[in-house]
Amino acid sequence: MSAVQESKSRSRIADNHSSNAQQLPKTRQDDAKFPAVAATASPHLGLVCITFSKDVRYRTITRTRYLELPENQRETALKVIYRENLQRLDFALTFCLRNSIHLYRMPSGLFPMSDLEDEVGATVLQNMSADLAKIGQRAERVGIRMVLHPDQYVVLSSDSPQVVASSIKILDRHARTLDLLGLPRSFWSLMNIHGGKSQRTDRLVGVISELPENIRSRLTLENDENAYSSSEILEVCQQAQIPLVFDAHHHICHENLESYDDPSVTEMFYAARETWDNPDWQLVHISNGEEAFRDRKHSEYITAMPSSYSEAPWIEVEAKRKEEAIAHLRAWWLVGE
Repeated sequence: MSAVQESKSRSRIADNHSSNAQQLPKTRQDDAKFPAVAATASPHLGLVCITFSKDVRYRTITRTRYLELPENQRETALKVIYRENLQRLDFALTFCLRNSIHLYRMPSGLFPMSDLEDEVGATVLQNMSADLAKIGQRAERVGIRMVLHPDQYVVLSSDSPQVVASSIKILDRHARTLDLLGLPRSFWSLMNIHGGKSQRTDRLVGVISELPENIRSRLTLENDENAYSSSEILEVCQQAQIPLVFDAHHHICHENLESYDDPSVTEMFYAARETWDNPDWQLVHISNGEEAFRDRKHSEYITAMPSSYSEAPWIEVEAKRKEEAIAHLRAWWLVGE
């Protein structure tokens, strides 16, 4: 894309944000003005966690700070954070609707400390169940798919039983949150993780096979740049009977490729599709290298796409400029779709 085209694209993005601020509805009662997502040949591009603007941001608290609080203040502190983050999640849906985004990855730290042993956070969340359910109902009503990517501390293939147990506990807390939101126990509302420790295929499959239903019914695996290649994680997914979330950039980094149109990218995209019982739910990731094609740091915008991704129904856009990157990608890649 030329500098002139990119400049025009950015101008369109700014104009859209300006017009949205004046014309779009401010309350959930106006959701009817936005039709639910319809079947389309064009991929749905997804927002990851927060916006580049300050519109969608969340509060948090560190474990150290939380444990420093007197025990009689911890519940109140979490109530305040959870209540505010729930409001921000509700606004994230509004933001997505305003920008015709129908895929949203929730942040893994949405409800911090909710998986601690003291159960304070878990209790606070349970007491907010009615409010959480309203968010899930709204997402379903307006056709926004909500998914989750737990953090790097989830390592189901670890040699340490303690690490595996801790990982399952984290996943269970996320699964309970999805349950409280009223999101289905299916790969529509997926929880996506990496394989973890390399060369542990049998162990990974074994752990997955014994997971509780509320986790296993949502769990997907993603190929990465280091531990598990696309073909290796595909084997795990086939044995464990769970879907593969294919990441083309991870693939080209791992295989030291020069193009997203290398035949192996297309091959792995379609192989991943075969792991989805419902191919219309297939979800993939895209990012570009910041300074070089195989740079593992994410770029601000997406300027190169695999040709096979034109057939991907759902794409999470992992770029630094977030919603601006989505608009930019639409402007040059989805033109004419």
